[in-house]
Amino acid sequence: MCYLLFATAVNLFAQQTVVEEVPMADQMRADGKIWVVVVVIAVIFAGIILFLVSMDRKVTKLEKQLKK
Repeated sequence: MCYLLFATAVNLFAQQTVVEEVPMADQMRADGKIWVVVVVIAVIFAGIILFLVSMDRKVTKLEKQLKK
């Protein structure tokens, strides 16, 4: 019963909408600086992907050496 009450309260709280705009994001879009943020995030994401690919290759190489 307590779980059902908690789930209902969380559901009702989650459905409340917040209409406030974020002025910082609007200003960054207006100045064109939002693209700097997008590029930085893309570079970080690409770096993580390259790191994971290189680690996968190294692990595969080690696994092949262990099988021999």
